[in-house]
Amino acid sequence: MKVATKDIVNTVTQTEMDAGKLSARFTVEVTEGSKVDLPTAFESEIREDLVKLAVASSRANRRQPYGSRPHVGKRRPMSGMKHSVEWWGKGRGVSRIMRRTGSRRGAQNPHTLGGRRAHGPKVEKNWSRKLNAKQRSAARDAALAATVSMETVAARGHRFDDTVAHLPIVLGTYTEVVDGKSTEYDIEAFNHGSATRKAAAIFAGLGLGPDMERARNGRKIRAGKATMRGRVHKTPKSILLVVKDKTGLAQAARNLPGVDVVAARDLSAEDLAPGGDVGRLTVFTKAALEAMN
Repeated sequence: MKVATKDIVNTVTQTEMDAGKLSARFTVEVTEGSKVDLPTAFESEIREDLVKLAVASSRANRRQPYGSRPHVGKRRPMSGMKHSVEWWGKGRGVSRIMRRTGSRRGAQNPHTLGGRRAHGPKVEKNWSRKLNAKQRSAARDAALAATVSMETVAARGHRFDDTVAHLPIVLGTYTEVVDGKSTEYDIEAFNHGSATRKAAAIFAGLGLGPDMERARNGRKIRAGKATMRGRVHKTPKSILLVVKDKTGLAQAARNLPGVDVVAARDLSAEDLAPGGDVGRLTVFTKAALEAMN
């Protein structure tokens, strides 16, 4: 299977006023370039069952164990074990539970007020889920094959202009025109002067602007207590950029809402199908495809 690359020409204009120069404006022109061969993985069978299995395994292996710390003397005791207690001994006609020092009030036992939790979660529990290497590879290939189908990508919720004639989108050459002077850069290595704005302009020129707008407008505050644990906002998944090396373009695009960047050698089923749903809108660089071959 062959697909034409996208050659990009970015014209940078900057108006100069008496108080100084205004922000630069970018005009992106995209033309069809040379055709490249897609890896054979793009012709694999779409196995959604394998993809869901691989994603569930990856999420389980990344799960952080939680639970209370076993009570070891006075070294960071668990909740409910922080009282100074004593035992009254036998023969008093009362239950043999620990009581707060100098008081009749019970403590530490699960059935006492403020006591420890009975049968709480154990830190040593293993949440990981094994998956055969061939199954994991087949799941990644199946997720790659789903990125070619425009119907599958649109059904997942991604949006793009009518100018997008085929998927996947492969980035070819990049030329920048400043003051009438043209300079060609390696598209993966460019990272100079408003790089994130340039990356956004490139994606918009490729016809992917509506999907970036969907991710930007869909960002919301997560419900529940997760807002107190470093996961305040929830952003829809947008474009996945696959590069050979995570430099330049990768550093510029990773700041865009919903956009994820991954190296070709680290590509997995979870990157291509977050949550187990196949058909993510994916953009490849020419060097990334060569690395995958």
